[in-house]
Amino acid sequence: MVRSDARENRARILAAAREALTADGTTSMNQISQRAGVGAGTLYRNFPTRESLVLAVYQDEVARIVATVPDLLARMPPLEALREWTIDLVQAMRRKHGLGDALGPGAHQTVNEQSYGPVIAAITQLLDAGRRNGSIRPDADPGDFLQLTGALWRTASGPEDRAPHMLALILDGLRVQR
Repeated sequence: MVRSDARENRARILAAAREALTADGTTSMNQISQRAGVGAGTLYRNFPTRESLVLAVYQDEVARIVATVPDLLARMPPLEALREWTIDLVQAMRRKHGLGDALGPGAHQTVNEQSYGPVIAAITQLLDAGRRNGSIRPDADPGDFLQLTGALWRTASGPEDRAPHMLALILDGLRVQR
């Protein structure tokens, strides 16, 4: 069993790394340990390499996003839940691109492989809820949805962010035609 202080240290390290590496992909491990308020030994005990730390940040973010699905579905209709969830995913993927400087090509592939299954499962859960209530087309495919929404996180963010409009078009295509 992991001690509570060890869990807290790990959480602080992940939070500090997420913030620091998103802002500047060249942030050093020492800078991250200082930002997290832990010693270098604690950092390296949890994350022996820079790549292991960045991968953990990605995994933590994917787990956070995937875990929001049940709450979204409990609070809103499936199409609205899918819209909210996708906006969160887009924001996370935009941050991921900020982290990208810290990873080599092999790690990028690992991140994609590790996140694909959980993300597809979350999309499936959202689409299934919409199918059950009759708001989402029966032929909606999670892989197609993920591929279509991939364009959203590549659009420029800011005052002229086209992602919300593009997402509305994608969601309109998922609606059952009446």
